[in-house]
Amino acid sequence: MTNLIVARWRDWDSKSLEHLALQEGADQIVADSAIITLTADQAFAARYHIVCDHEWRLKKAQIAQIGGDAIQLASDGVGNWVDGSATPMPQLRGAIDIDISITPFTNTLPIRRLNLRVGERAEISVVYLQLPGMKVTTDRQRYTCLEAGESYRYESVDSDFTRDIEVDEHGLVVTYPGLFRRVL
Repeated sequence: MTNLIVARWRDWDSKSLEHLALQEGADQIVADSAIITLTADQAFAARYHIVCDHEWRLKKAQIAQIGGDAIQLASDGVGNWVDGSATPMPQLRGAIDIDISITPFTNTLPIRRLNLRVGERAEISVVYLQLPGMKVTTDRQRYTCLEAGESYRYESVDSDFTRDIEVDEHGLVVTYPGLFRRVL
């Protein structure tokens, strides 16, 4: 049986809107989303389709800037990546999760996968996708459970960026101060 969850977010300045349909099944989790946004210098839209296994390890991701570039990535769930042509991407080795810059949803992946208890923390490597532009790199991040199933501290290991993120019972972001807030 598949559980469908629908969520919407606005960015902190109300210049973007995201609509997500998340389906949690026994064998896989599928996220489909569309985002309309305005950055400092560009109005654009993007969509993504993410497939995870039942333990929230990313298996496939398709990200497209509507009217622009698209990228496909696949992972074995233990840190080995290939592109849409099955060409290995050794520069991404070791990353388990993906972080797409214009959505709070990708914070759900490590929150659910790590299943941290209060006070526990984990440092991870993620595939970081910057939009607009489709620049793919890796990024080191740290998550700390402040209140199980309710709040987590996100830290960028390589900068001083830190936020305490509030989530719902599904691990979906409710409030990401300064960046995103849930509206549905």
